[in-house]
Amino acid sequence: MKIAQIFSRRKDNLNALNRARKEKSNNKTGEGIICPSCENEIARERLKTELGVCPVCGHYFPLSPMQRMGMLSDEMQVKRHFKLLKSINPIDFPDYDEKLKENREKTRQNDAIVTEIIKIGGVTAAVGVLDSRFLLGSMGTVVGEEIARLAEYAEKKKLPLVIFSASGGARMQEGIFSLMQMAKTAAAIERFKKNGGLFISVLTNPTTGGVSASFASLGDITIAEPKALICFAGPRVIEQTIGEKLPEGFQRAEFLLEHGRLDAVVERKNMKEWLSKVLRLHDT
Repeated sequence: MKIAQIFSRRKDNLNALNRARKEKSNNKTGEGIICPSCENEIARERLKTELGVCPVCGHYFPLSPMQRMGMLSDEMQVKRHFKLLKSINPIDFPDYDEKLKENREKTRQNDAIVTEIIKIGGVTAAVGVLDSRFLLGSMGTVVGEEIARLAEYAEKKKLPLVIFSASGGARMQEGIFSLMQMAKTAAAIERFKKNGGLFISVLTNPTTGGVSASFASLGDITIAEPKALICFAGPRVIEQTIGEKLPEGFQRAEFLLEHGRLDAVVERKNMKEWLSKVLRLHDT
């Protein structure tokens, strides 16, 4: 079978999967949104008031980077600080240009990350937020460059660094260029830390693949939102590799906290207060 035919078949399968996901998780009736966990209808305004958390079952809906920044920032409006970057198609991957355009229009963002300088509880911090809506938050060259640039700026200005991860891993459409970002971001974070910087890594649902295996796991302090999926590979792959049955929920935040992988599991409503306390301690 020719490569073009393989990619075409995979594209059809992915499109069908995406349609099914949208029907399940984004099903809207009237002014409400159906929770994919408990299937209750939640009014949009109520969901906004609850910071994107289902008031019935506690399911965490994903937040856009600007929503996340708005929840954390002391200012009413988050100002753009850095020049925006755009991905290209370095290996001429089929349909990648169209996919980028589609995701930019859908999210109104250039790529799967937003980086800003904001004040959290009175402390100025360099903050990055990955967006799972943009190609599953996958890390390509732009995401890697944005993280490295943010770490370098934080080092220069002596600012703490906070990154919220939400990713499916490396971006396959950029091939080896995407995989190189694992080393690039890890090196930038490590250099920042060696020069006295504080890095707080916040893992949200999901944080997987090359992101979990690089900068997201290098925090001086590593925390997560409740029930966040955090892993490199899926449970089926691991079970097939080691030939053993794995415990229930072993890749969820609560299990990882219990086994020493995380420093805390912090509810979304408490996130700003929690970060403020840590940042103020570091700032003294």
